[in-house]
Parts: sequence; C-alpha cells; structure tokens
Amino acid sequence: MSEPSGDSSSCKRAGRPRSDSEHDRLATAGGWHSRGYLPHSEFRRIQFITYRLFDSVPQERVLAWKRDLAITDATAPNAPESQELRRRIELYADAGHGSCFLQDPRVARLVRDNLLHFDTIRYRLLDWCIMPNHVHVLVEPSETWSLSRIVHTWRSYTAHEANRILGRTGAFWFPEYFDRYIRNEDHLRRTIAYIDANPCNAHLPDWPWSHSASRFPLSERGQPAR
Repeated sequence: MSEPSGDSSSCKRAGRPRSDSEHDRLATAGGWHSRGYLPHSEFRRIQFITYRLFDSVPQERVLAWKRDLAITDATAPNAPESQELRRRIELYADAGHGSCFLQDPRVARLVRDNLLHFDTIRYRLLDWCIMPNHVHVLVEPSETWSLSRIVHTWRSYTAHEANRILGRTGAFWFPEYFDRYIRNEDHLRRTIAYIDANPCNAHLPDWPWSHSASRFPLSERGQPAR
C-alpha cells in the first residue's frame, strides 16, 4: 500500500471525513493524555494493518513485482521499493479480483464482529474498513498483547468460521499481511482519511462495512476471536 494521501474529497457518500472533535475523541479515549493524539513515545504502538483474501492478488504476480522492483528479504518495509509494491498490490486488490468472499454480508459481519469483540480489552480499535477482498485496520495493541498475536487471532478464527459459513475448505486469508506504525499526528490523520475513503476509491460509495458507515449497538457483536 502506498503512503496514505488523506484525500477523501471524492468520497463524500462513503466514510465522511471526521471532524476535529471526532479526532480529539480518538486522541483522548482510553487514557491518552496529550495535546493531539498521543505522546511521542507512543507513536509506534499504533499500527495500520492490511490483510487480504488468499486469491485477492495472485502470488505469482506479487513475486513478479518483487523481481521487477529488486525486492529481497533485506529490503526495508519503508523503502521506496516496498512502498511501490504495496501500491501495486492495493490497486490490484481494489479492482475486485478473486473470490471477494467479504462481499457476502454473513462473512463481512463475521469479520466486523471479530474486530469489535476485544476492542478496549486486547487493543483499541481506532478505525477499520472491510472491503470485498481485503481488510484495513488501525489499532493500538495493549501492553499484554503483541500485534502478531492479535492479527493471528483475527485471521485464524475468521478463516475457520468463514469457511464454515461458505461451505468450503482450504486457505482463506493470504499468508502475509502488511503493517506500518504511525509516526506522528499528521500520519494518523492521513491514515484515517485513507481508510474512510477506501470504499469510494474502489467505486463502492454505499459500502456498509466500515467504521464510518456502521451504526449498531454493542448487543449485535458476534463471537470472540480465538
């Protein structure tokens, strides 16, 4: 995924831009005490996560892009080559390739409820968007839960339950996922704007499966991650 630009002007119907007061609530909820979003020492605790269905981008295409960009295991995640790879993957996925199981409301609801269930317990969920073939999440892990453990519980539980719902077996999520830490307040604002605009950027202006589009009581939340 490329660096979020924060330009959500073309997405007025889906995921309206948040007001300063809404951003301030994100900043002060759950014990943050600072002007702006969070103390500088806490920036790296907030992570922007993207994970995808197994067939959203063919592995052979990803490998071809890596060869084209000369990406190796030693290439840093924030290197220009890595950012270009994320940009290509994002554009390809947004075109709606693959099975797009997440457009099934039963599966989208499962993933949404799974994200919400441990919010404020294992992590703080700042923003999220479930697209037809991938998921964006902005999250701050608690001190007792690592990011890798959190993402593992999300993916393992939803893969099992989604396959059960769909009556299928086999891989559900792509093995790898992207994560980037939030550097500062401006980066946080741009990332939130990017997530909120994602449905419109994919030509899905009435897409309901996002934080900015969802309005539902806590009683609708589903089963916990395992």
